[in-house]
Amino acid sequence: MDGQEDRWIAASASALLAAEYEQVPIEALTARWPGLPLATAYRVQAAAVARRIAGGARVVGHKAGVTSKAMQEQMGVDEPDSGVLLDDMVLPSGSAVARSVLMQPRVEAEIAFRLGCDLAGPNVSGDEARAAVKEVFLALEAIDTRFTSWRITVADSVADNASCARVVTGPMVPLSADMDLAAEPLVVSVDGTTVATGEGRAVLGDPLRALTWLAGRLHRCGGGLRAGHLVLAGAVHASLPLEARSTVRARSPHLPPVELHVR
Repeated sequence: MDGQEDRWIAASASALLAAEYEQVPIEALTARWPGLPLATAYRVQAAAVARRIAGGARVVGHKAGVTSKAMQEQMGVDEPDSGVLLDDMVLPSGSAVARSVLMQPRVEAEIAFRLGCDLAGPNVSGDEARAAVKEVFLALEAIDTRFTSWRITVADSVADNASCARVVTGPMVPLSADMDLAAEPLVVSVDGTTVATGEGRAVLGDPLRALTWLAGRLHRCGGGLRAGHLVLAGAVHASLPLEARSTVRARSPHLPPVELHVR
């Protein structure tokens, strides 16, 4: 079975990469393998990421996804997932993305971090996670699915690199000792009209807990978070459709705003 599973993983990774490149969606993996184990889905993700790295991409961080009740209810799951951020996925605030290069995009506003030191191990504490953060910032994540619809399981999302397509990073500021990220309220607007709000506490009670969860998950796979890595903590609200000819903006009281233009 191992050889057969290895071939299935390689074929699934190739199919997902081809779907994105050709912009032709494929059937959800769980339609062919009901009950697809998460461990196998993460192997598909790793295989696809390895192919991208072999093509010249570079790992710049990780994302935790489905960390809020709103996103868990929207996706019909009860646990987070994670994906890998590559350099060609990350854009600075104010960047424009062509809607035509994405398939079924949605957008989320998140609190995100840049690490100043490595963070790894099975039982990382909240204090260790906070101490590892060099800077904090707002981010807009454009999620997308390479499957025929968003009616997917968490295993499908994991295999598809946690549905990550693009990440727009706002200006980064130091994480000061008195900054309460759990209480930080985010406001998301499209073309100047508020469309969503949420507080940092929507993410596992505190966005910093996304770091401890992610460090633990990566540790189980023999990895960890590294100094300089960017980490997305997850959306504080349910995802929103990302439409052409629109401007999406997220702001909060203590973090600089972030903006994405969609052509």
